Amino acid sequence: MNIAKSVSIGVFAILLLAGVYSVALAGGSQCYPNGAEGFMVGAAPPPGMTVAYYGVYYNADELKDSSGDDSKLLDDITIFGDVFRFIWISKKTLFGANYGQHFFFLDVDVDAEFNQPVGPKLGRDYHTTTVPYLIYSPFLLTWHLMQGRLHLVADFADIYIPLYNVDKDNMASLGTFGRNYWTFEPVLAVTYLPTPAWEFSAKFMYDVSTTQEDYLPGPPVMIDRTPGDEFHVDFNVSYGINKNLRVGVGGYYYRQVADDDYHDLDRYPEPLRQALEDLEDQQGQVWALGPGVWYQKGKFIATLRSQWEFEAKNKPEGKNIWLKIYYVF
Repeated sequence: MNIAKSVSIGVFAILLLAGVYSVALAGGSQCYPNGAEGFMVGAAPPPGMTVAYYGVYYNADELKDSSGDDSKLLDDITIFGDVFRFIWISKKTLFGANYGQHFFFLDVDVDAEFNQPVGPKLGRDYHTTTVPYLIYSPFLLTWHLMQGRLHLVADFADIYIPLYNVDKDNMASLGTFGRNYWTFEPVLAVTYLPTPAWEFSAKFMYDVSTTQEDYLPGPPVMIDRTPGDEFHVDFNVSYGINKNLRVGVGGYYYRQVADDDYHDLDRYPEPLRQALEDLEDQQGQVWALGPGVWYQKGKFIATLRSQWEFEAKNKPEGKNIWLKIYYVF
């Protein structure tokens, strides 16, 4: 009886380890779409209403492990996303800054294909179209300093509001693309223009999440976890060819800075508990870099950027294309 029990536990742990990679987003909350911002990110619009549209395409055919090697588990993942952002800036000031708010609505379409059967139903191909969460910030402060050479945005917290729409039978729905926990993301964005031609911008973010119930690290185990904190930054450098056209290079750096916390591990037998503890510290990281172009005509602004990822660990490594269009009313 004891021998049979030990064998059963050992097989269970192996299945767990095989299943975790199929999530394709290891650790942390992974809520922010890296690379969403670039040109002039610290230069908030003037008082009034601004509406922005972001379109994103992402593709990867490698899932990197903790050593940065291809795990050979991912065949291909393709993501299309649409994001609509509404920005309101008031004429009222606080600490010399204009006060404002913003709200995001987004939807994503995900196709994920694996090189071996994964997930609760041991499938190879998964697809989902969903609205994973809403994003709202009730408190933005925006500064325009040094005769227009320095611009700052302090966002006390972007709040990722879950819609509790996780489909645990669908690997494409897990991770970022279904949500039953909250994330709070303070933001500081900076744009510096030492001359009218040159622009240097960065958006710094730090993510803290609440407890995620019934997380699926590997079938059939479900466990409550608190995702590890994350630091990430979008950055951009550009040169103005004329007052309407800029070309530049931008990218992002993402790093999970704290381990996930799996709750109540003591209830599991030793082999399985050790496997879960090993998964807690699989922190993700990735760099990306690529070209972009910025165009402005009156109150209309459009940017087109592409970024290639490198030095990924515990994450997919791929490429993306971002189209951003916004209009200042």
